[in-house]
Amino acid sequence: MARLIARFWVDAYLARLRLMGIPAFVVAHGDDTGGAVLVKLNTLNGQARVWQRSFDLSTGARVWVVLAEGDEAAVDAAILRQRGYDPDLWVIEVEDREGRHLLDHDGLEA
Repeated sequence: MARLIARFWVDAYLARLRLMGIPAFVVAHGDDTGGAVLVKLNTLNGQARVWQRSFDLSTGARVWVVLAEGDEAAVDAAILRQRGYDPDLWVIEVEDREGRHLLDHDGLEA
């Protein structure tokens, strides 16, 4: 299965969030073609969660898995560590009190 370049996926994701009225922005602009993507959900109450794309080893499918969750400062520290390992990393921050991130919607799993 062909993979989308990172920039195309990020642009499509941000557009989908805008259509749903969910604020989001690029915190770190990674490599346009091959950069990995982290998505941070800030629920605006001091708590946050961050997802990274991974592979389900049993099916080979790409899936979103939680990298860190809890206190926003701890989540930000986890993101900073990941950026230290991978300077081409994209970081998208979604702000939604209801906890909507849309990563479980069709078309966003790739």
